[in-house]
Amino acid sequence: MAKKVRNLSGQVAAVTGGARGIGRATSEALLRRGATVAIGDLDADAARATASELGSGAIALPLDVSNRSSFEAFLDESEAQLGPLDVLINNAGIMPVGPFVDEDDRVAARQIDINLHGVILGMKLALARMLPRDRGHIVNISSQAGRFPTPGGATYSATKHAVIGLTEAVRGELRLMNASIDLSYVMPFVVNTELGAGLGRVRGMRALEPSEVATAIMRALERREVEVWVPRSARRTHWLAAVVPRALAERTAHAIGADRVLAGADSAVRRQYELRATTARPQLQPPPPGVIPFERRTPAANGISTGPPTPRSPWPTRDDPSSPRDPSSVRDPSSPRDPSSVRDPSSTRERSSARGRSAGRQAPRGGGSEDRDPWGRQRPPEDRGPDDRGPDGGDPGDGDPGDGGPGEGAAA
Repeated sequence: MAKKVRNLSGQVAAVTGGARGIGRATSEALLRRGATVAIGDLDADAARATASELGSGAIALPLDVSNRSSFEAFLDESEAQLGPLDVLINNAGIMPVGPFVDEDDRVAARQIDINLHGVILGMKLALARMLPRDRGHIVNISSQAGRFPTPGGATYSATKHAVIGLTEAVRGELRLMNASIDLSYVMPFVVNTELGAGLGRVRGMRALEPSEVATAIMRALERREVEVWVPRSARRTHWLAAVVPRALAERTAHAIGADRVLAGADSAVRRQYELRATTARPQLQPPPPGVIPFERRTPAANGISTGPPTPRSPWPTRDDPSSPRDPSSVRDPSSPRDPSSVRDPSSTRERSSARGRSAGRQAPRGGGSEDRDPWGRQRPPEDRGPDDRGPDGGDPGDGDPGDGGPGEGAAA
């Protein structure tokens, strides 16, 4: 039987990260349904501007979701001005992207503080108010990165996986308590906001508008839905990915570009957002002087001059000569290699001989380890003994057809 639609008129809601994007659109949707809204944001000036633009029924308050005292003061003042809390939307979040191995530890900690610890704090503080009244609804904004693998956003993905697990676990505890409090989590695709700027695109899918996510949040509140996909078709995609073999799912994701949504992000477009999101704490705590987290993934920060920016992916590849590498990891070609690190050429020749015999071809003649110097380099013919040469006095591995050299497919 379908659940009765909840009337949101007269409800008191608090929205974290409400000054921009999804938070602003959600606040606007709540106001249209007759609710009153407390907009909390780290940028208090932006929150006040948004509340003023949305009009009567909205108030703005400063909020740092990673700080318990700040979060508690936000909820206290919300209830003092609007009344007992009915709805909490845990929307605040940040998403720096780039290779995991280059991620600044402070950026990782900041993501966990906001995306996960902020949700934990919000749920604890809101439930402390809702449980005595035995009513209320908490909606946690996760992401499809919490269900699908997202190269280029490993820590972000981890926090969004955690939000889903947290919501489900606390929901189970509330059921054991027979509490009439609802919990939901919303998983949108890429959204046209500052957080989603410069990201790659998936074939057959488009970026969402904040209003579409706000509509899904209203559906969760009105119909008490727990797991909310935006768009809804993503639920089917997730189900299919779970039942097909992993290799097929990964090949399909690569073919449509799903594995490059974050890995293929345009760092130039995202630069200002990421610097602000990972360092600035307006009205609360200024960033340390000179701190530019996550810049280690750019060549300039490593002291490597690569000229003008390239439109190619920032991900380093072994075969890409323009990819930035630590200069200390590049071997000087004029220096000899450690003999212990050189593959024994005789073993290669033995394998080549085996391949030649299995194909019905003549195995290489001669060519033992004695025709190479201690670093594995080919000795010139004049430095070898008479037994090291072919019957015609030439190099047994010179590539002539039939001699087992590269011309016959032997290891070059």
